[in-house]
Amino acid sequence: MIANIATPAAMGVAGINSVLLLILVSVWVRNYRQFGSPMILGLLGFSSVLLIENLIALAFFFSSMQALYSMDPLAGQVVLGMRLLELIAIGFLSYATLQ
Repeated sequence: MIANIATPAAMGVAGINSVLLLILVSVWVRNYRQFGSPMILGLLGFSSVLLIENLIALAFFFSSMQALYSMDPLAGQVVLGMRLLELIAIGFLSYATLQ
């Protein structure tokens, strides 16, 4: 039963991560155009890679690959845990960036 909840929850968290990352990318693109700092370029690259990873995860969820997580309850729980840890990290980064 938990796996049935964990997999969609993990994909919901991936969606939230994607939205936060889109916000960060837009802020850092604007800042890079204004300042041209290599640090901002690094943050932009970092967030772009994470955004692509989350979008691929969502694409796999809506494809036939969803069965991989649904077959093993532990896999769904681990994926949810990893997505939640990523959300916490992105949350800290978003808070610091938007201050």
